Amino acid sequence: MSEITKKTEKELIALLAEKRQALRDFRFALSGGKAKNMKEGAVAKKAIAQILTETNARAKASRVVVATK
Repeated sequence: MSEITKKTEKELIALLAEKRQALRDFRFALSGGKAKNMKEGAVAKKAIAQILTETNARAKASRVVVATK
């Protein structure tokens, strides 16, 4: 999680798109019977959740700063 906090907004958006594509690919592989690593889906979901949590926290922090000025 600490490496996610060090990334910029653009990097987080790119990483989120990458992880969502990985999850999509995993689901298609799973339905086709080609998935080897069953833990891959859970890891991708966890990474997506961590990225979304960080982006939402940043958005909330920026709204608080703007509202107080």
